[in-house]
Amino acid sequence: MWGRGAARRKPWDVDEELWAVTQPLLPKVERRTRHPGRKRHPDRRVFQGILFVLHTGIAWEHLPQELGFGSGMTCWRRLAEWTEAGVWRRLHEALLAKLRSADTLDFTRAAVDGSHIRALKGAQTGRSPVDRGRTGGKHHLTTDAIGTPLAVTLTGGNRNDVTQLIPLLQAAPPVRGKPGRPRRRPDVVLGVRGYDHDKYRRLVRALGMKPLIARRGTEHGPGLGTQRSVVEGAFAHLHWFRRLRIRWEIHDDIHEASLTLGCALICWRSLSQPTRALGLSQ
Repeated sequence: MWGRGAARRKPWDVDEELWAVTQPLLPKVERRTRHPGRKRHPDRRVFQGILFVLHTGIAWEHLPQELGFGSGMTCWRRLAEWTEAGVWRRLHEALLAKLRSADTLDFTRAAVDGSHIRALKGAQTGRSPVDRGRTGGKHHLTTDAIGTPLAVTLTGGNRNDVTQLIPLLQAAPPVRGKPGRPRRRPDVVLGVRGYDHDKYRRLVRALGMKPLIARRGTEHGPGLGTQRSVVEGAFAHLHWFRRLRIRWEIHDDIHEASLTLGCALICWRSLSQPTRALGLSQ
């Protein structure tokens, strides 16, 4: 799908196939006939600028204008505009549907986990119990059986994983791509000991899923850990985007938008490079 010259393509380049999926989701903005002002920078170039920041982690104000993406503030404003319009959520849903249509989603089970990140500008942070009490945030992720990200949420670093289990499972979108009703729930949910609570097992069952969660005090062994390791791999791919390794954004919605966009890009790489599974080009 990538075609000749894919090896020379930068990871923030937007090829024709990805743009064909993204462009219809963008809100249409008509230019005013009276006092039109400065011409709006092309959406595709701005989208590339957003991906450049996501991949490199560069500050918005330092985005080089000579690259043709527009100014950093132009890209940030467009990101906020598209976030408010729900573009990234719908892009993620569209790519999940394509993966399901290609029979590369596995709903037999899902894995859940949380990952602490540093947060240097405040906003939705808390003292991390695993990082010497430093303030930070936390990403909560659920994947299918092979590690494809289904949903991601954001909290402060002091929030317990188990309290976010139900909101995380409910955040997974309905996935189309096949005839009949969309698929939303996996059959089984895998979790580590941090999710060990009978109350939440009951809540998972109430959602129509079977909880398979390790109990505290039991010995480590093969089986559950091997099956749920896919979510750790998905976190590695998600945090390969340098903008997501440390939270710089003050606004929660902007950081959450970057998280959802990162999940969508992982789905896109899995779709366009199936032989490399979830591997990311560098």
